[in-house]
Amino acid sequence: MEECTMINLYRRVVFILGAFYGLSLAAPAIAAEMMAKPGGFPERPLSMIVPYGPGGGSGQVSRAMIQGVKDAAGIDINPQYKPGGAGMVGLKTYMAAPADGYTVLEHIDDATSGYAIGKSKIHPAKDLIPLVISQITFSQIYIRSNETRFNDWKSFVKYVKGQGGKATIANVAGEGSMERINMNQTATHFGFKIQQISFDKGGPRYAALKGGQVDALFEQPGDVRGFLESGDFKPILTFLKERPSAFADVPSMTDVGLKFTPLMRFRGFYVHKNAPKDRVKYLQWAFQKGYHTDSYLAFNKKKYMDLIPSFRDTEGARKLIKETMKIYKKTYKEMGLIK
Repeated sequence: MEECTMINLYRRVVFILGAFYGLSLAAPAIAAEMMAKPGGFPERPLSMIVPYGPGGGSGQVSRAMIQGVKDAAGIDINPQYKPGGAGMVGLKTYMAAPADGYTVLEHIDDATSGYAIGKSKIHPAKDLIPLVISQITFSQIYIRSNETRFNDWKSFVKYVKGQGGKATIANVAGEGSMERINMNQTATHFGFKIQQISFDKGGPRYAALKGGQVDALFEQPGDVRGFLESGDFKPILTFLKERPSAFADVPSMTDVGLKFTPLMRFRGFYVHKNAPKDRVKYLQWAFQKGYHTDSYLAFNKKKYMDLIPSFRDTEGARKLIKETMKIYKKTYKEMGLIK
C-alpha cells in the first residue's frame, strides 16, 4: 500500500511540475566519465559563494555538492557564507568577483523572485549560467512538539485568529518570496493574519522556534530533519496536494481545503555568464557529475529530496527559472506589488 501511495504521489508531482513549470522531467544524459581540464583549469581550489548561513538548506546542499564534485572530478571548493538581504547580499558579492570560473555561486529560487519583483537586476538565467539544479522540494509548517497552546493545524489556525495579527512564523526570505506567497495565500484562505519573520541563517531561524521566540516555522523537511528526529519539531501542514508516505500522518493542502498550486523551493549552482567558455563547459560537467555521485544522491535521499525529480542540467534549469519567473510576475501583478 505504501509503495502504491508513493508511486501515485510521484506521478502527481511529476504532472504538477510538468504542467505548472512546463518542464521535461527526463534526466539528460551525462557526459563521458572523465573530461580533460581546459588549460589545466582549475589549478587551485575554487570558491563558492553561499548567500545564506551554514546551518540552513543552502549551507547543507552546498557542502554536499562540494563533496560530490570532489568525488567526481577531484576539485576542491571552499565555501564562503554571505547571508543578508534574503540572498541578495551574496548575489551581489558574487557578481563583484572576477568572472574567471574560479568562483561559483549557490542560490535558490529567491534569485528568481528577487528579479521578478525588482529587488535584483541580476537575472539568474541570463546574467548567470546554471551549472545544475540539484534540489526541488516542498515545504511544511512546523511547531514545537511540546507546544501547549496548539498541537495540530486546526488548533493552530484557531490560535492565530485569536491573536489579532500578533502570531509569528519564521522563514528564510523577504516580501515576494516563495514562502511569503504560499503563506499569504494560506492566511487569506483561512482568514487570519500572521507576522512572517525572516532569518537568512538557518541556526537562528531554527533556534527561534525551539526557544519560543516565534510560534511556528515555514521550512523544508530535509533542512530540519535533525529536529524532527530529535523530537523537537513536528509538521502540522504539508504544502503538497497529497500526503507523501514519509509524512502520512500530516495533513496535505487538500485535507485542509487549500486549492492553490504551491510554489516549490529549488536550489542550484551557477557561474558568471562571462566566464571563459571552456571553463564553463568543464564546470557544467563537474557539477552535473557531482549530482550523480553516490554521496550526493544519498544526501538528497536523506533530506527527502528524492520525492520530487530534482536534476536539471543547464537548459533544464533555464527553463525552470524562466517559467517560474512568469509565475512570480503574474502573482505579483495580482497582488499589486508590480505593474
